[in-house]
Parts: sequence; C-alpha cells; structure tokens
Amino acid sequence: DHDLALALWKTGWYDARTAAGYIDDPALLTPAQMEKWCRHFHNWGIVDTVSFVLFDPTPHAFAKAAAWAGRRDEFQRRASFVLMACLALHDKKTGDAEFRKFLPLAEKAAGDGRNFVKKGVSWALRSIGRRSPALHAATVKLAQGLADSDEAVPRSLGKEVLRELT
Repeated sequence: DHDLALALWKTGWYDARTAAGYIDDPALLTPAQMEKWCRHFHNWGIVDTVSFVLFDPTPHAFAKAAAWAGRRDEFQRRASFVLMACLALHDKKTGDAEFRKFLPLAEKAAGDGRNFVKKGVSWALRSIGRRSPALHAATVKLAQGLADSDEAVPRSLGKEVLRELT
C-alpha cells in the first residue's frame, strides 16, 4: 500500500517507518522517493530494513548504491553499502560487471572508521565476494590490499573480509 507507506514514513516514528518499508510497493518507488527517504535515515535499523525489503528490488537500486557511496552522513553512506550487500544477496540476474563497479567504491570507503559505515562496507564486500568465482577473486585481492594497509581501519576491514572469504 504505497499511499499508506508514504503516510507512515511522514510520521518520523521508528516503528511506522519500519512498517512503511515492508508495505510499500517497490514497483511504485521512484528515485526521488528513495533520495528523500535516504536523507531521513538516522539509524542503522531503518537503513538495513528499507534497503533489504524495499530498495533492492527496484530498477534504481544500482544507481543509488553508487551515488550514495560518497555521502558524508554516516547513515546515508551506510545505505550505499547495505544496498550493495542486499543486491549481491538478492539479485540473481545481474552479471559480475555491475557488481565489480562497486569494488572501487568500497575500497575508497574502507578508511571510514565510523562504525556503521565500516560494517556496511564489510557486508558489501563479503556479499559481493560470494557471488561468483571471479568476484570472489577480485574481492579477495582488494581485501588483501586493505589488510596490508598501514592504516588501522582499512587493515582491520581487510582482515575481516579475508577471514570470511578464505
């Protein structure tokens, strides 16, 4: 129920926004609505729920995941990488090339030490790395480079991804 979902989202209440993610119709979701809702993200639970159940089945998901990767806000940036992870888990038709485009974005964000961004990047890399042998190899290579970093945040992220993928 798209109209009810919009009304629930407008309340600003956590539970109402969670319900909105579940009852909205992905076929009616526009890029503008995705953008508006992303700007309202202010906790990881809403980011993850809306990305997992509503945003990822839309035809706009790949573009939004890429566009939000450079955001400054912690939860908006997290939305990018959670959406990448959700796409990697749910989209069974898209080829490796589209997912390979996410790897440089994740590598660039790997130095963001904010907890919710770091966890989103890790989830995205681990999910992409499980899609196919080619993506696994590319993700492991990226993670090895991160694990060899002189900086603590990318180094720990790289090691975490390697633990899961090797």
